[in-house]
Formats: sequence, structure tokens, C-alpha cells
Amino acid sequence: MIKRNICGVVFIILLSVLITSTVYSQEKLAQSGFQFLSVGQDARAAAMGEAFTTIEGVSNALFYNPAGIARIPSLVTVAANYFTWIADIKYTSFSVAVNPWQGQYGVIGLSIQAIDYGELQGTMVWKNPQGYIDTEIFSPNAIAIGLGYGRALTERFVVGGHVKFVAQELGKSVIPGEGVKKNIADVVAFDFGTIYRTGFKSFSFGMSVRNFSQELKFEEEGFQLPLTFKIGVSANAFDFFMPDQEKHSLLVTFDAVHPRSHAEYINVGTEYVFVNTFALRLGYISGQDEYDYTAGFGVKQYGLEIDYAYTPFDAFDNVHRFSLRFSY
Repeated sequence: MIKRNICGVVFIILLSVLITSTVYSQEKLAQSGFQFLSVGQDARAAAMGEAFTTIEGVSNALFYNPAGIARIPSLVTVAANYFTWIADIKYTSFSVAVNPWQGQYGVIGLSIQAIDYGELQGTMVWKNPQGYIDTEIFSPNAIAIGLGYGRALTERFVVGGHVKFVAQELGKSVIPGEGVKKNIADVVAFDFGTIYRTGFKSFSFGMSVRNFSQELKFEEEGFQLPLTFKIGVSANAFDFFMPDQEKHSLLVTFDAVHPRSHAEYINVGTEYVFVNTFALRLGYISGQDEYDYTAGFGVKQYGLEIDYAYTPFDAFDNVHRFSLRFSY
């Protein structure tokens, strides 16, 4: 009875935050910064169209729904991700989830994201025919370091939270009369999430709130983080028409997404796993100007998994994501 009441209270709180913040986010449409926090990190998730809200048992769930780490099947799960985004922006991320008491007291997770924007030529306003002069070459970058916690409150209901320090450095500015100023902004942000196993076959649903924080500024320009709300469902389709399958599965996932800085859209993903070893994945993301369909595959053996995702772009170079995961 106590656990049931706790689940109800947590669900009501998260639903209230979702509704209240959704109304608020409508007033801030297209006014968010730190957009690197909106780019998916995990190759498996990317191949499934980022429909990852209800996926459990992986440390990379910290980048999507922190409740997903609550049921990692091993003592430690480690993942590393790498890809080159549009405009040669390089993303490197790492996550680890530790389950020292078999879930009795919850699971602890750590996440790290590092973004390298490459080298840019600095300029400064000057009284010459060009109107400017070149200054030094600088390398803008960003980082996010987070600590997460997930716990199963009942056999069906799990919750999770993720607090992270986020910072971005955009080089230096030379201000006449004031000297040189470093352009650095940082803030503490929070992610929350839940996942509920309905008990009907393998059908699950979940929700997440990501990048909740106070407003921050570069100089006098204030902006919000890319606050994002997701509600998702998933199920193994074979449970409905091939219930005796043990070595094969066909996971189908669906997310409805409400971001602060973009119109609502949906994510749809599928994953077919053959003999618990080889996976083929397809995904679809609606409402995007440059991309929609995604694809990828994964190979898993002896606790080691290698995942690849392909995201074709119209005007930019196609994106290839790679993830390496190990559990023991």
C-alpha cells in the first residue's frame, strides 16, 4: 500500500510539472540555447528514431530517461559514444551505471558529454575598409557532467533523476575600454522520468522531463535550456502473435515529444533482434526539415555490444553514430 501511494504521488508530481512547464514553454518557443543538449548520443536510440523513453537496462538511458537505469541487469554497465554532427561538430559522450545492491537501494549513474565545435577565426570591429580585423583563432566547446539515480519502487514502476552541470565556452571578446572578456555560461539542470510496465504482455509506457533549469545569460541576452517533455510507449510485437519466441524479438517504440524551441513531433522506432545477438533497427522522426528516417544495427556477444546508426541529411553531411557498451 505504501509503495502504491508513493507511485501515485510521484506520478501526479511529474504530470503537474509536465502540464505547467508545457504552458510556460509555449511562451518561450525558439528562445533556447545550449542546443547540444538536444542531440541524441546513443547509436541504438538514434537508429530507432530517438524513441527511447521506455527503454531500460542501459547506462545511456541517462541521456533520454534516467528511470531507464533502475533495472540494469548487471553490476556495472558502461557505454561510450562518438559521432560528427553537422558543420563538423564532434560529440563524445560516456555513461556508467552501477548496481551494487541488486537494485535494493537503487542504481547510481554518471554521464559526461563533451562537444568540440572546431576552430574559428575571431574578428573585431575596426576602422578600415573591411570594417574589421582578424584576431586569434579560437575553439568553442561545451561540456555536461551529470549524476543520476534510478530505483524500482514496485515490480512495475521505476523512477529516476539526473542532475547535471552544463557549461559552454564561446571564446574571448575584446571590448574597447573594458579589455578581454571570456564568453562562458554555465548552469545546473535537472532531468526526471518514470517508466511503468503495465503487466499486459510487454507493453510499457513512460514519461520524461529533460533540461529543466533557471534562465542563464551570455552578456545581457537571456535564454533557457532546450526543455523537452516526452511521453512514450513500447512493446515486443512478437508477444502478441509469436509468444513462445525466446531468441527473437521485435521491439516497437513510440514517443510524443514537446520541446521548448520547436513544434511538437513524434518519434517511431523498431528493433528486430536475431538469436539475441544481431539487431536491425529503423526509425522515423517527424517535423524535421533536414532529416526523417534513420537506420542502424548492433552486435552483442559476451557482454559487449557495438551499435551503429545512420542519419541522412538533405543539405548537410550524413551523420554516422557509434556506440560501444560493456556490462559485467
